[in-house]
Amino acid sequence: MTTDASMPTPSAAPDHAAALQDLRAVLSEENFEGAVRCAGRLYDALPDKDQLSRNVVLVAYGGGKDSSYTLAFVRTMQLILSREHGATFRMRVATNRHAGMPQAVMDNIDRAYRSLDLPADPDCELLLIDGQQVRTFEATLPQTDDVVGRNRLDILMTGHRTAADARPTFCNACNLSMVNSFGLAAGYGGGVDLIITGDSQQEQRDYYLWVTRLARKFGLTPPRDMRAGFQGFLASLNNISQAYFTDIHGPDAPDVVAEHAITTDVRTGLQFFSIYDDTAYASGDHWELLTETLGFRFDDIAFSFTESDCGNPALMAHLRALKCEHRYGQSYAEGLAGYVEFAISLMHKKEFPPQLVELMRERYEGRADQMRAAMGAYAEQAYGFTEEQLVAMVHAPFTEKGTNLETYLAAEQPDLLAHAPLIHGLLDGSVQAADGEAASVSVRIAQLTGLTLDQLRVLYASSLRLPSLTPAGGELIDAILEGDPHKQVVHTRHSAEGPVVPELLSGR
Repeated sequence: MTTDASMPTPSAAPDHAAALQDLRAVLSEENFEGAVRCAGRLYDALPDKDQLSRNVVLVAYGGGKDSSYTLAFVRTMQLILSREHGATFRMRVATNRHAGMPQAVMDNIDRAYRSLDLPADPDCELLLIDGQQVRTFEATLPQTDDVVGRNRLDILMTGHRTAADARPTFCNACNLSMVNSFGLAAGYGGGVDLIITGDSQQEQRDYYLWVTRLARKFGLTPPRDMRAGFQGFLASLNNISQAYFTDIHGPDAPDVVAEHAITTDVRTGLQFFSIYDDTAYASGDHWELLTETLGFRFDDIAFSFTESDCGNPALMAHLRALKCEHRYGQSYAEGLAGYVEFAISLMHKKEFPPQLVELMRERYEGRADQMRAAMGAYAEQAYGFTEEQLVAMVHAPFTEKGTNLETYLAAEQPDLLAHAPLIHGLLDGSVQAADGEAASVSVRIAQLTGLTLDQLRVLYASSLRLPSLTPAGGELIDAILEGDPHKQVVHTRHSAEGPVVPELLSGR
């Protein structure tokens, strides 16, 4: 872990009483009363009640609509304790950034911080985590090249393993990175005393049991003396992460795998504190707080279907439309419309306010060409992907000994079809890309995929994992999202004149 964060040293701290009055004016009576109850429970849970400022509480803040409300709720709790005790806990807020988080999210975070008077408050510490690096939050800090490169490679390698199945392609690596950011933020600068969560006690138990069972199933359980508490949870997930990325990137990429390590350097016995029972998350219930007080804006890229802090769901839609166009004999517009219908059903399940559902529907309805251009531009800007590389991903032509290679070449690169035996030789290692025809073909397939020959050889030796209505679940890549609620059976055609068949679709 690298750090360059420091505690703020403001010339004048904000007026806690005035800040609390402002929040009380925009919170519903029910939510304010919930904050009072929750503040009392939190006070009882803090280890040092004589000197409240010695207690450090961590809040993870992704910059979306729900986590923005959570931030405001915990800030209200902090101010309530200040009113009641003349002092309060230190609130450490940490944002884990990835390449799919556009600048609009950073701007939303910055506006929320300023509206809540956090930057000037010595009781608040605002952190930005890029990979393994911890820094003081600044909205204008650019994305780091190493994180963008790592995210890009993870998407390409996983996408080729799954024929661009949305959830594993974009979410597996991101979810593991998010857990690591919890550990980094919790262990930074002397550590924290509690981690605030919006999950219920049951949700926390279910997640802990899922990780424990997954580790046990694949022989990844940490030693007995490292299994307890949050440290044990992180140790299990680190073992899972290392095994998963070894599978994705191959055993000969130890440096790449090591970049995905999950820290376990947190205080022994560190506990979570849930606010679940004291508040409500329906964004329609606190619309004024969100949009007027916190200045939250639903950006055309950052607000994408079920996510309000990530542009990746738009790329999931783009990839689905490309798959329908290039593999299923449908038009791009038909594929996009099918994904939009699926994603809007997820929005309904998550009880999105009707105006946001309608906003998303209007954005895509009858605008396939415009959205294709916009999503293609975002893919290039965020990750450096070309449409040609995304098309290769949906075909997955090099995985599992090139089982789809000839089909892909015939459909997309017919001038290379005669070179299929040479490509197989390059990928199985029987032909070296030294010079001549082999060298030029090697360069060409690298351009088509955005991957090196060594990375393509890893795919060639790996299995193709397609979504199935009856999954075998025999590999870690299958098991990580087993039981994922962001899946749905849709009915579609896999060829222009073919029958309608069921297909398991995932996304956000």
